Amino acid sequence: MKIAVAGTGYVGLVTGVALANIGHSVICVDVDESKISMLSNGVSPIFEDGLEDLMKKNKDRIVYTTDYKMAYKNAEVIFVGVGTPERHDGSANLDYVQKVCEQIAEYVENDCVVVIKSTVPIGTNDKLEEYLNNNKKLGVRISVASNPEFLAQGTAIKDTLHASRIVVGTEDKRANIVMREIYKTLTAEPYNVPYLSMNRRSAEMVKYASNDFLALKISYINEVANLCETIGANIDDVTNGMGFDGRIGSKFLNAGIGYGGSCFPKDTKALHWFSRENNAELKTVKSTIEVNAKQKLRLFDKLKKDCENIAGLKVAILGASFKPGTDDLREAPSIDIINALSDYDLDIVVYDPVSIAKLKDIFGDRIKYSKSISKALSGSDVCIITTEWPQIVNYKLNDYKKYMNTPNIYDGRNCYSIDEAKKAKIYYNSIGRPAIGSYLK
Repeated sequence: MKIAVAGTGYVGLVTGVALANIGHSVICVDVDESKISMLSNGVSPIFEDGLEDLMKKNKDRIVYTTDYKMAYKNAEVIFVGVGTPERHDGSANLDYVQKVCEQIAEYVENDCVVVIKSTVPIGTNDKLEEYLNNNKKLGVRISVASNPEFLAQGTAIKDTLHASRIVVGTEDKRANIVMREIYKTLTAEPYNVPYLSMNRRSAEMVKYASNDFLALKISYINEVANLCETIGANIDDVTNGMGFDGRIGSKFLNAGIGYGGSCFPKDTKALHWFSRENNAELKTVKSTIEVNAKQKLRLFDKLKKDCENIAGLKVAILGASFKPGTDDLREAPSIDIINALSDYDLDIVVYDPVSIAKLKDIFGDRIKYSKSISKALSGSDVCIITTEWPQIVNYKLNDYKKYMNTPNIYDGRNCYSIDEAKKAKIYYNSIGRPAIGSYLK
């Protein structure tokens, strides 16, 4: 099928490349000329494992352009994958989605299905279909389908081609037939992805309900971990015992310093805002947001409690991205910690394998940067771990002793076992587990 994809961020680009990989002819369109130039030269503007390889493999089926008229006029299907960032009040900003729909109404020349992959509040697809059909320039038929994405940064290709499910919301038979045709390859061997058909509002709600439940699970276990610290329990043992219960499962039970990224933070805020606007406030979601905001500074609070005067310390921060496998710094706990530390006279150096360039855009010369763990640790008084990159997990605890002035380690991702920390004879303070040793002055 002839498919256009609006937006070349995580959602749009991965969607476009994946659709080309299953045989469709795809045009990816974006207003950002620099991104389109990179993509045309086979370079991905985002760090995502396997994405550039798939771009190269399917280069004959993908065109990258800034020409919206060319992209939309003959498209049979138009996927909308632009951002819906949060507004100050927590609601979703739909300006980018609306702009794309204005362009579609202006330039589409054939009957088509507009597929909204962007995460939008419940009822948005209904409004967009009404807008498109009231403002189209030609007498074409435009149907809107909701097709939320469930990809995670770092595993986006796998999450798309081997998805847990494909959720499609439609209100007319034609749109449903077209959507099934688009995904027929993924629903057959060897992918066998389940295809779930429903109405549009249900599909919109599936996205929010799924993300917010996972965020709630993270905040819940982080609160349990904080309680474990006060009563002498070990969160590793607790979550292991919980995970054997099939009704609970072991995923998203890793205690730490909270969630970040482009989805959970804005989606929890958006659904909470939406629930209040509809007089059905989701108090569990509200609490999830509050717990996560506080949890991000858990390590900073521990350091302040251990050291009465932190001024003058050299602090090494290992990991900056909100999770391994991505260079995304949006809502990353590292940013909150660096900002908190910046209120004091400290020497801060940060290590991250892929996100240093983006970190420099935020902090400039206010902090120092390192592409080596050992160099970041050299002469430091405190180490704070905020991302569980494999390079960090596999780094030997004895090397902290070798390079640090005083090996005081605050581990926000529980990268090391308590037994390892005991053997290393360092000060090791993690999440939901007993602190090992005493703070070294």
